[in-house]
Amino acid sequence: MSDVIEKAVEALNEKLGGDGFDGNAKFVIEGEGEIVLDSEGARIGDDDTDVVLTASVETFQGMLDGEVNPTMAFMSGKLKIDGNMATAMKLASVLG
Repeated sequence: MSDVIEKAVEALNEKLGGDGFDGNAKFVIEGEGEIVLDSEGARIGDDDTDVVLTASVETFQGMLDGEVNPTMAFMSGKLKIDGNMATAMKLASVLG
């Protein structure tokens, strides 16, 4: 399993603070794998979700670190969103 994915799952669970995510979403990190967020938290997986967010390792890491604004990443084409935009907006608050 990818170290990038494992570290991302840990970081997302820290950001969620053990509360899980109100909805379900999947991050696809290009060349590394997928992460699912739902009421149980973040985990490695490829489940069907309401929204799929796709980004490079660099963009995803920047969003986790707070160096990349998710909205700006989307507007510049560095973050692709497929599905429910309201759920994607909820994620922005988790990452911010």
